[in-house]
Amino acid sequence: MLKVRIFSFSYIYNGIPADETKNGGGFVFDCRFIHNPGKYDEYKDFNGKDENVKEFLKKQQVMTEFMQNMYKIVDKAVENYKKRDFTDLMVSFGCTGGRHRSVYSAESLFAHLTEKFPDVKIEVSHLNII
Repeated sequence: MLKVRIFSFSYIYNGIPADETKNGGGFVFDCRFIHNPGKYDEYKDFNGKDENVKEFLKKQQVMTEFMQNMYKIVDKAVENYKKRDFTDLMVSFGCTGGRHRSVYSAESLFAHLTEKFPDVKIEVSHLNII
Protein backbone atom coordinates (compact mmCIF):
# COMPACT_ATOMS: atom_id res chain seq x y z
CA MET A 1 0.00 0.00 0.00
CA LEU A 2 1.22 3.47 -0.89
CA LYS A 3 1.90 5.86 1.97
CA VAL A 4 2.06 9.60 1.29
CA ARG A 5 3.90 11.62 3.93
CA ILE A 6 3.15 15.35 3.86
CA PHE A 7 5.27 17.89 5.75
CA SER A 8 5.18 21.59 6.48
CA PHE A 9 8.49 23.17 7.44
CA SER A 10 10.44 26.40 7.84
CA TYR A 11 13.31 27.18 5.51
CA ILE A 12 14.84 29.27 8.30
CA TYR A 13 14.48 26.98 11.33
CA ASN A 14 14.90 23.42 10.08
CA GLY A 15 15.09 23.33 6.30
CA ILE A 16 13.76 20.66 3.96
CA PRO A 17 12.76 17.50 5.89
CA ALA A 18 14.97 14.45 5.52
CA ASP A 19 13.51 11.40 3.83
CA GLU A 20 13.51 8.59 6.38
CA THR A 21 12.72 6.00 3.68
CA LYS A 22 16.07 6.56 1.96
CA ASN A 23 14.30 7.14 -1.37
CA GLY A 24 15.99 10.51 -1.72
CA GLY A 25 13.08 12.79 -0.95
CA GLY A 26 10.10 13.81 -3.01
CA PHE A 27 8.26 16.95 -4.02
CA VAL A 28 9.26 20.18 -2.27
CA PHE A 29 7.02 23.20 -2.83
CA ASP A 30 8.23 26.65 -1.83
CA CYS A 31 5.31 28.74 -0.56
CA ARG A 32 7.31 31.91 0.10
CA PHE A 33 6.01 33.57 -3.08
CA ILE A 34 2.51 33.67 -1.57
CA HIS A 35 1.63 36.70 0.55
CA ASN A 36 2.47 35.90 4.20
CA PRO A 37 -0.24 36.40 6.83
CA GLY A 38 2.52 36.13 9.44
CA LYS A 39 3.55 39.68 8.52
CA TYR A 40 0.44 40.99 10.27
CA ASP A 41 -0.02 41.14 14.04
CA GLU A 42 -3.55 39.72 13.89
CA TYR A 43 -2.23 36.45 12.40
CA LYS A 44 1.11 36.01 14.18
CA ASP A 45 -0.26 33.86 17.01
CA PHE A 46 -2.20 31.63 14.62
CA ASN A 47 -1.24 29.06 12.00
CA GLY A 48 -2.51 27.56 8.75
CA LYS A 49 -5.03 25.37 10.58
CA ASP A 50 -6.86 28.38 12.03
CA GLU A 51 -9.91 29.73 10.20
CA ASN A 52 -8.71 33.34 10.08
CA VAL A 53 -5.44 32.32 8.39
CA LYS A 54 -7.25 29.96 6.01
CA GLU A 55 -9.61 32.76 4.98
CA PHE A 56 -6.69 35.14 4.43
CA LEU A 57 -4.99 32.61 2.15
CA LYS A 58 -8.14 31.53 0.30
CA LYS A 59 -8.70 35.14 -0.79
CA GLN A 60 -5.44 35.15 -2.74
CA GLN A 61 -5.81 34.07 -6.35
CA VAL A 62 -2.16 33.02 -6.43
CA MET A 63 -2.81 30.55 -3.58
CA THR A 64 -5.80 29.07 -5.39
CA GLU A 65 -3.81 28.66 -8.61
CA PHE A 66 -0.86 27.17 -6.74
CA MET A 67 -3.07 24.61 -4.99
CA GLN A 68 -4.84 23.60 -8.22
CA ASN A 69 -1.54 23.10 -10.04
CA MET A 70 0.05 21.26 -7.12
CA TYR A 71 -2.95 18.90 -6.85
CA LYS A 72 -2.55 17.98 -10.55
CA ILE A 73 1.14 17.16 -10.10
CA VAL A 74 0.72 15.15 -6.89
CA ASP A 75 -2.38 13.33 -8.17
CA LYS A 76 -0.44 12.12 -11.22
CA ALA A 77 2.41 10.91 -9.00
CA VAL A 78 0.02 9.05 -6.66
CA GLU A 79 -1.73 7.37 -9.59
CA ASN A 80 1.60 6.37 -11.10
CA TYR A 81 3.08 5.17 -7.80
CA LYS A 82 0.01 3.03 -7.12
CA LYS A 83 0.26 1.36 -10.54
CA ARG A 84 3.95 0.64 -9.98
CA ASP A 85 3.40 -0.66 -6.43
CA PHE A 86 5.63 1.98 -4.86
CA THR A 87 5.29 2.23 -1.09
CA ASP A 88 6.30 5.83 -0.31
CA LEU A 89 5.80 9.36 -1.59
CA MET A 90 6.95 12.45 0.27
CA VAL A 91 5.52 15.94 -0.31
CA SER A 92 6.88 18.93 1.62
CA PHE A 93 5.77 22.55 1.81
CA GLY A 94 8.13 25.22 3.06
CA CYS A 95 7.73 28.85 3.97
CA THR A 96 9.64 31.35 6.07
CA GLY A 97 8.48 30.35 9.56
CA GLY A 98 6.68 27.10 8.76
CA ARG A 99 3.46 28.18 10.44
CA HIS A 100 1.05 29.75 7.95
CA ARG A 101 1.38 29.12 4.20
CA SER A 102 3.13 25.76 4.43
CA VAL A 103 0.73 24.45 7.09
CA TYR A 104 -2.29 25.55 5.07
CA SER A 105 -0.89 23.89 1.95
CA ALA A 106 -0.06 20.63 3.74
CA GLU A 107 -3.49 20.45 5.38
CA SER A 108 -5.20 21.18 2.07
CA LEU A 109 -3.27 18.43 0.29
CA PHE A 110 -4.04 16.02 3.13
CA ALA A 111 -7.79 16.71 2.78
CA HIS A 112 -7.63 16.48 -1.03
CA LEU A 113 -5.75 13.16 -1.11
CA THR A 114 -7.83 11.64 1.67
CA GLU A 115 -10.98 12.28 -0.34
CA LYS A 116 -9.58 11.33 -3.76
CA PHE A 117 -7.54 8.25 -2.78
CA PRO A 118 -9.22 6.37 0.08
CA ASP A 119 -6.96 3.36 -0.57
CA VAL A 120 -3.78 5.36 0.17
CA LYS A 121 -2.36 5.91 3.66
CA ILE A 122 -1.76 9.62 4.18
CA GLU A 123 0.12 11.25 7.05
CA VAL A 124 0.72 14.94 7.72
CA SER A 125 3.39 16.41 10.00
CA HIS A 126 3.99 20.05 10.86
CA LEU A 127 7.56 20.60 11.96
CA ASN A 128 7.08 24.12 13.33
CA ILE A 129 3.73 23.98 15.12
CA ILE A 130 2.52 21.80 17.94
